[in-house]
Amino acid sequence: MTRSPALLVLDLINEIAHPDGKYNDVCLDQIESRGVLGHARRAVDRAREAGIPVVYVVVGFSPGLADWPPTSPLFAEAADGDRLILGTWGTQVHDSLKPEAGEPVIAKRRVNPFLGTHLELILRSYGVNTLLLTGVTTDLVILSTAREAHDLDFRVEVLEDATATSSQELHEAALTLLRRTAEVTTVDAALGRTRDAGETEAEGEG
Repeated sequence: MTRSPALLVLDLINEIAHPDGKYNDVCLDQIESRGVLGHARRAVDRAREAGIPVVYVVVGFSPGLADWPPTSPLFAEAADGDRLILGTWGTQVHDSLKPEAGEPVIAKRRVNPFLGTHLELILRSYGVNTLLLTGVTTDLVILSTAREAHDLDFRVEVLEDATATSSQELHEAALTLLRRTAEVTTVDAALGRTRDAGETEAEGEG
């Protein structure tokens, strides 16, 4: 089966990935020390150059928090100081990864980006069979996305240098679990392969 990928940029929003974000204590030190934003930027640039769809997912809740899960230990602080409110600066994609016109930005209300969203519909409309995952955090949205996508019959490739969580130890533990349902790779390996394959096909046609 021909590999037809889309790049997913998951939860790299100001609230988490910017020093002024209200969740900057979650994994910002790892984002910065591992160069995640730079690696994700390279992934986005290469995907666009290769004509690969780029899809953004942001986590947040409606003003008034009607869709906020009050029993969740993970999202408990979201109601404190109006964190993660959709439509605010905090839930916008980090400026270094700003979406271009026409690139979908999907708002999710839970960890799993497929739950209650039209993400699968968009991916099917693109004819995608492989998902390239970037974002934060490795142990939550990346792991959840990989498992759900696996069960929806997508191939999954985790670009581990464009992902992070609260510590390197937890990141490595999440990668161990991810290898059960996904390929763990890098930006250069995953997107270089796409570019090389495209060049090979073009040469064959000539």
